Amino acid sequence: MREEAIAAVALYAALNTFILFGLTVATSLVRRRYRVLVGDLGVPRLVRVMRGHANAIETMPIMLIMMLANALLGGSVIILHLLGLCFTAGRALHAWHFLHDDAPLWQRTYGFAASGLAMLVMAVGILGQAVMVYL
Repeated sequence: MREEAIAAVALYAALNTFILFGLTVATSLVRRRYRVLVGDLGVPRLVRVMRGHANAIETMPIMLIMMLANALLGGSVIILHLLGLCFTAGRALHAWHFLHDDAPLWQRTYGFAASGLAMLVMAVGILGQAVMVYL
């Protein structure tokens, strides 16, 4: 059972890495196009793609750490998949919004909502699991 849970975490780590890699490549391409090596020099397109990239970096590591903690504490594989899928879909939608200049705001809103909700539910879940160890 624990091996299956860790495999679920590995699956979502890999999928989120692909999203992050796409954002990394997009940031690099925009930097190259505008010849900006450091910072954003106020280039609106670069500011936009960098913000999407930074947001992924701000959220992905902590969610994956929480998922691993859940797996190691004996959490449900089904819950890992449900929250991992919700988080990953939200991150993909959020990234898509930042990769396109004319993207509708709902993509950013729902992408953040899905990934944020998954993070909060996972945090509450592992908090409960951790407390139960001491009771």
